Amino acid sequence: MTLTVTAAVLLAAVLHSVWNALAKAIPDRLASSTMIALAYLASGIVGAAVFGIPLQQSWPYVLASALLQTCYLILLTTSYKHGDFSQVYPLARGLAVLLVTGVAITFLAEKLGFWQLAGVAVVAGSLLSLALTKQNAEAAGNRNRKGTLFAVLTGTAIAAYTLVDGVGVRQSGDPLAYISWLFLLQGLLIPVVCWRLASDRRSFPQRVVRYWKPGFIGGLVSLLAYGIVVWAQSLAPLALVSALRETSVLLAGVIGALFFNEKFSRLRLGLTVVAVAGIAAIQLG
Repeated sequence: MTLTVTAAVLLAAVLHSVWNALAKAIPDRLASSTMIALAYLASGIVGAAVFGIPLQQSWPYVLASALLQTCYLILLTTSYKHGDFSQVYPLARGLAVLLVTGVAITFLAEKLGFWQLAGVAVVAGSLLSLALTKQNAEAAGNRNRKGTLFAVLTGTAIAAYTLVDGVGVRQSGDPLAYISWLFLLQGLLIPVVCWRLASDRRSFPQRVVRYWKPGFIGGLVSLLAYGIVVWAQSLAPLALVSALRETSVLLAGVIGALFFNEKFSRLRLGLTVVAVAGIAAIQLG
């Protein structure tokens, strides 16, 4: 895994934590998801016009990923409705690292060196530990435990679309064409799903407009973050890309403390340092 790819995925991690914070900050989850999707749609249309159509054999993966990521976005925003940002985020992302690594090694025949595998294990363990600290466990007990359930479902969805895209982009002939059509399809699917789920469909467009600015910005940041990840998946093992991307959780703790009044304990700081050591092991490996 080259230093360029590593740096790009770490940048994607920073961008990912930023858009998740924006999604958490918007109180209307369906409106937030819709506005993010409209940013996907606009960018996808432009990208499809510029980069063209990916190869035919990648289309089943494009379609499957669009469906999975539509489910993911709904699950994610629902998780934030019921749970704390600093608990939901690391639980979902840490679980995804473990699932992606297990499937990639077992079924996709990816081979990792000792230090790379150790680094992935350390990163995943740190992320899950962040979600299971006493502080977060108490918070979960005081709030609706649905947050934890939806975080687990979100992590499963993340792993599923990560694996689908990791295989699909390598068959696309052009990662940028694959990414463009993926976002275009999501931009069409997500608003329809959100509208169908809305309790008051008549007022839904007005609610979307109300939060258009943070939602659209979050969508642009999100597509840039995941676009980088899909590009990296065409060049590097899926398990390593997944582990590095999910280090966005490290910044999430800082964001939770600064903007959502969530505590940043010494234990969280220690686990963050451990995760950084895991990143170093991945790169050295």
